[in-house]
Amino acid sequence: MTAVEQVVEKWHRFLAGELPAGLGELLADDVVFYSPIVYTPQRGKDVTTLYLQAAKQSLTGDGGAGDGDGDGGGGAFRYTKQVLAGDVAVLEFETSVDGKYVNGVDIIRIDDAGRIVEFRVMIRPLQAVNVVHEQMRAMLESMQ
Repeated sequence: MTAVEQVVEKWHRFLAGELPAGLGELLADDVVFYSPIVYTPQRGKDVTTLYLQAAKQSLTGDGGAGDGDGDGGGGAFRYTKQVLAGDVAVLEFETSVDGKYVNGVDIIRIDDAGRIVEFRVMIRPLQAVNVVHEQMRAMLESMQ
């Protein structure tokens, strides 16, 4: 198994609640998070952990990865495609938030030690961006 495959496998385990050390073992100290909601990159393990925890709760609803039927109407978060190349993974996902279909990609880049150094999230359509923005805002406020 390649390093990026191992990281993706751990990421899936984290989403399923099966990674005891949580994001601590996945993220590099100097990781950079690119949010579809916030204009500036978020730098560092602590702030990235905060954003990824909030996204997990906002997008999965129950905090788990789910096994949705793919229509985007059931709210169950699921990855639909996965492309791995070198030190990068692109994971396409579907879910629904407040009844709005959400389609997006997580773009993950790792370092030589197998830690995530860049995590970029892109979401479509516009109504999904708006509803996810509201969910994330509320989630981040409740976490602080």
